[in-house]
Amino acid sequence: MSVVAVSLAGMAVNNSPEAPLPVGEVSRLIGGWIDRLGAVWVEGQITQLSRRPGAGVVFLTLRDPSYDISVSVTCYRQVFDAVADVVGEGARVVVLAKPEWYAPRGQLSLRAAEIRPVGVGELLARLEQLKKSLAAEGLFAAERKKPLPFLPQLIGLVCGRASAAERDVLENARHRWPAVRFEVRNVPVQGVHAVPQVVQAVKELDELEDVDVIIVARGGGSVEDLLPFSDEQLVRAVAACRTPVVSAIGHEPDNPLLDHVADLRASTPTDAAKKVVPDVGEEFERVRMLRDRARRCMEAIVEREERGLAHALARPSMEDPHRMLDERADQVAALVERSRRTLGHLLDRADSELTHTHARVVALSPAATLERGYAVLQKADGHVVRAPDEVTDGETLRARVAEGTFTVVRVE
Repeated sequence: MSVVAVSLAGMAVNNSPEAPLPVGEVSRLIGGWIDRLGAVWVEGQITQLSRRPGAGVVFLTLRDPSYDISVSVTCYRQVFDAVADVVGEGARVVVLAKPEWYAPRGQLSLRAAEIRPVGVGELLARLEQLKKSLAAEGLFAAERKKPLPFLPQLIGLVCGRASAAERDVLENARHRWPAVRFEVRNVPVQGVHAVPQVVQAVKELDELEDVDVIIVARGGGSVEDLLPFSDEQLVRAVAACRTPVVSAIGHEPDNPLLDHVADLRASTPTDAAKKVVPDVGEEFERVRMLRDRARRCMEAIVEREERGLAHALARPSMEDPHRMLDERADQVAALVERSRRTLGHLLDRADSELTHTHARVVALSPAATLERGYAVLQKADGHVVRAPDEVTDGETLRARVAEGTFTVVRVE
């Protein structure tokens, strides 16, 4: 921390009642003296805080409770944002500021260049910086969280010796599931030896193949008491574990960095036991409910299928299956009879046409002509004689009559 030496030597002004200084001159001189003062470290309590959205300047009032004196302070937004997570109204801070004098109003204010929390606030500010650094590395990312087993067979427990946290975890876990087993590591949970021993215990349990989940438990305490569970070494050790880790540090308001890197955060050791170990009674009831639900579902399915089967059996085709065959048999018989009649008509008509055709053929055939006494004369080569000049004297011809053939000779 830098120290600003202040000297007011040589600032006296010589004047008299006959030659008084105007108020404006006095204000100007005061402003000059204050400018020569330079930057100073000021400690006080923030009583008023104004952070207007979008504004680049933050306004606050710094009060000294011992003398009941307040002074206005202004700073750029980035100066206040550096400690905004741990500083608010009522917080004690140390401010590096340059005094400024506003001559028209005769008002003193401070222009802050740096703000530091005092005591616990400073500690929280360091933790907040570490938290941001680890978060930037991805150690707190949700996608790297490992799921807890449904029913762990062996639970690793890191806690203080004979502590209330150990008792709460063991009793509540065994009450919920009597068969659950624990591998306990008793270590200091505060003080200078806490971090290395807690880290060693976590690593030992992580190396055991039978350990399904690790619980790191501690009762509540002050910020200083819970510091080991915000140590960077412990945070990185938990992040490197292959076994799921549950953080059960303090009570609901406590929030060490271990809570952010752990795979699951429990508000208390008792809450850790409830989240890690299922309740046998609840699980039995859940199984019973699921079994009843499955039975109801199966009964509903069977009843639905029975209704569907009954509806199907009530159909005429199922009630009298031969009825459809009988109907189709009658239709087939009618079609057969119709086919027979149609075929008979076709055959009768064809027979009639054949008879008429035969009669016409017979009537028009040469044999019918021969039957009426006519004869056909043919030469030796089979040529039919149609004219007398086609036959020479003495030429032998064959005569064909209805009953046969014979030869004839032409004579003059």
